[in-house]
Amino acid sequence: MDEPIHFISNFSTLDWVIVSAYLAGTVAIGLYANRYIKDMADYIVAGRSLNSYISVASMLGSEIGLVTVMYTAQKGYTGGFAAFHIGLVAGVSCFLIGLTGFIVVPLRRTGVMTIPEFYGKRFGTGVRVYGGIILALAGILNMGVYLKAGGIFVTSLTGMTDPNAVNIVMTILISLVLAYTILGGMVSVVITDYIQFVVLSFGMIFMCLFCVTHFGWENIVETVKQIHGPAGFDPLHQSGFGLSYVVWMILTFGLISCAVWPTAIMRVCSAKDTQVVKKLYRWSSIGFMTRFIIPQFLGICALTFLWQQAGAGSAYFTADGALIDNPEETLRAMPILLSQILPTGLIGLVAAGMLAAFMSTHDSYLLCWASVIVEDVVNPVAGGNLSTKVRLILARSFIFLTGAFLLVWSIWYPMGQDMLDYLAVTGAVYFTGAFAVLLFGLYWRKASRIGAYAALTAGVAALTGLTPVRDALYLTEENLGFELTGTHVGLTTTVLALVLMVVCSLLFPDGGNEPSNKANSEGN
Repeated sequence: MDEPIHFISNFSTLDWVIVSAYLAGTVAIGLYANRYIKDMADYIVAGRSLNSYISVASMLGSEIGLVTVMYTAQKGYTGGFAAFHIGLVAGVSCFLIGLTGFIVVPLRRTGVMTIPEFYGKRFGTGVRVYGGIILALAGILNMGVYLKAGGIFVTSLTGMTDPNAVNIVMTILISLVLAYTILGGMVSVVITDYIQFVVLSFGMIFMCLFCVTHFGWENIVETVKQIHGPAGFDPLHQSGFGLSYVVWMILTFGLISCAVWPTAIMRVCSAKDTQVVKKLYRWSSIGFMTRFIIPQFLGICALTFLWQQAGAGSAYFTADGALIDNPEETLRAMPILLSQILPTGLIGLVAAGMLAAFMSTHDSYLLCWASVIVEDVVNPVAGGNLSTKVRLILARSFIFLTGAFLLVWSIWYPMGQDMLDYLAVTGAVYFTGAFAVLLFGLYWRKASRIGAYAALTAGVAALTGLTPVRDALYLTEENLGFELTGTHVGLTTTVLALVLMVVCSLLFPDGGNEPSNKANSEGN
């Protein structure tokens, strides 16, 4: 294979100044926000004080991060316009949840701060601790490639070619994130989310318009047609995504990312009341859709650029014009595009917005997993007697330890599939069981403790959806006689968790205990 072309970036000293000033301001916000932290409710859910507008901006600010831009751009690069189906199902699902209040409204009524806390109210402390452990481990594993995405973005955008550059950048980024997340908690998260939501939204829209002007719409469409064929436009095409993948996206980036994923639920728990929750989802539906489609379009533009500059037989395309299957290189496509077409000054503003988005996503996730470990594992095991001071110290300690793990994992884990597919599989370790437990725990009075344990345990099977794990277990097409993909594993695990929840609840009932939080008509 040919070596990748080393493009000379337009990134200059002025751009570094812009990025440095922006990031310094972000860290200063974390230091300032620390003065408002009085207890765990302030630290985790901002004192449950978020109104509709701030809730929407905070949720979208967290979900529209650099990591999201990177993995969705990669999917647009490798899948063409057909990848837009992911954004469509995300937007429609979010809007429907806003109309119906499905899961999120009855969950908000319970007054819990985390999903495992609901497990404890409904099924007992044991399920809360067990569910908290699975959630934290799966969530941290899910974040495992976030830093690598950030490192690849910075080095590709700025034109760094040193082999160690990605690792150095990752170390600097995680240090900045840890500084203001540890100090500011959810208050700093909300403030920085709001700022970067505004900056990134306008920046992304501008970049799309700039690319259309630069390449021309017809040229972009023709490139997708030439490289991807019909599969680049039809998500159901057998040589592209296919039906099973579309169904998997409806479940993962549609229903689950809106109603079950913990960082979205943190905004639910932070909202003033259930009416704010519904408004939050209805208004956020536009953002949930565009957070996929806009970066995917940038990925398609990157495909157009590299096809024009490198062409067939290069490090990016085979001799017959097909894409080279290299997940780390396909991640680089979008930032390489930006490094070439954006002028000095503007590229610095884009980089600053993207890096702020990167930090915003990390602070939300680090805070979420640390709070779960403290509130749903350590404190219940300690009998619920830990003081606020001790819990805050523990939460900040776990944030630091999680950051250290992420740095090590990002350096050593080999990317064996598109980043979006990695995220869906690792997330399934948690959400396949969590969906079953939330669904039946909120809406079915016969759901039992044993059923909850069984459903949560089923999620572990989703790990076989990771390419390196399948290879290590010899679950290859050569050994099985058919191709076992992460999509197949995820769908099977979801069905397994639902079935186990029902069957085990019927076989091992809780003796007629009523659920403590039945959903009423407003939650249906």
